[in-house]
Amino acid sequence: MNAQTKKHPVKTELFASKAPLEWAIVNNGTLYTAQIPIDETGAVVDGGIEAQTRQTFNNLVHTLECAGESMDSVLQVLIYVTDREYLKTVNSVYGEYFNAPYPNRAAVVVAGLAREEMLVEFVVYASASQPE
Repeated sequence: MNAQTKKHPVKTELFASKAPLEWAIVNNGTLYTAQIPIDETGAVVDGGIEAQTRQTFNNLVHTLECAGESMDSVLQVLIYVTDREYLKTVNSVYGEYFNAPYPNRAAVVVAGLAREEMLVEFVVYASASQPE
């Protein structure tokens, strides 16, 4: 396996999860990440869907910057929310973080997320440079 096809983690300053995961992995020119609305202490932010969506986006921006990328590198976003009514707010905030051409996306309403207080989660695929 050469360096071009071997997965490698993106080092971020996001809260270190106790779960066996990396905040982002790069492999073969693609960055894979899932982002949740947690702060630097690992706590889910208060303030409802808008605050949680902004925190999730801020964590995504941070992760992309750590990988040497930007929001323009995002190819696809899978949005998970716990209430269909939240999509209007998520769409509004989404438009502040992306410019056309927008990433491909899907939105899914789920019964719940890994942490009960979470209202939103993103799964994101982005283009990424390979390390030398």
